[in-house]
Amino acid sequence: MKQFAIIGLSSFGRDMLEELSEISCEIMIIDKNAELVEKYETKATSAFIADAANEESIKKLIPSTIDTAIIDMGDNIEVSVLVTNYLSKMGVRKIIVKAKSDEHGEVLEIVGATQVIFPNREAAKRITPLLVSSLLFDYLPFGNGLVMAEVQVPEKYFGKTLIEVDLRRTRKLNVIAIRKEVESDYEFFSPNYHLQPDDIFLVVGKKDDVVSISGIDLSGRKSGFAGLLKKLLGRKK
Repeated sequence: MKQFAIIGLSSFGRDMLEELSEISCEIMIIDKNAELVEKYETKATSAFIADAANEESIKKLIPSTIDTAIIDMGDNIEVSVLVTNYLSKMGVRKIIVKAKSDEHGEVLEIVGATQVIFPNREAAKRITPLLVSSLLFDYLPFGNGLVMAEVQVPEKYFGKTLIEVDLRRTRKLNVIAIRKEVESDYEFFSPNYHLQPDDIFLVVGKKDDVVSISGIDLSGRKSGFAGLLKKLLGRKK
């Protein structure tokens, strides 16, 4: 069974605790705020009230063999750097840390973070495509330019089979499953299935290819925020 340590129960740390508590694993939580620890201790295997800035406390509580350490010290940049350094010196294999800025992220990587998370930036990447396309229902970037997305079948594909549409060749997209708009569960499909107006694809592909099928206009991408505002507000050139 995998073991996780969540050091700091700010918003990202709490979100990770909520997600991890839904699967079979061992979770340790550490925070110096007694009220927070008491509030969330039932979701964890073990819970400790401790000051993470104290290196001896980290060494005593966290085994070097732990699978992953997740650090979220809120706005306390200095402590997040210290804890990351402590864990790196201990030989912890995977250290995930929430960063406040690019500069903070660079320092975290220097002292040993194996993955730096920018929650606000990741949220923006996920939400923006949903704002500018009526065909996109969900959008999840997961590295190397790849995204997974829910895309409503474009009108030009209605009545055609997946073989005829051939998205892998024409759009460089892989269709994983299909669901109906009024349903939440996806189903596997036959290549001879004829696409309907209420069908939704679950696709994986490069960002630009997913964006292309969703009807988002990329022609103004270099205009930055002004271009996005024009799209959102429906302004004409």
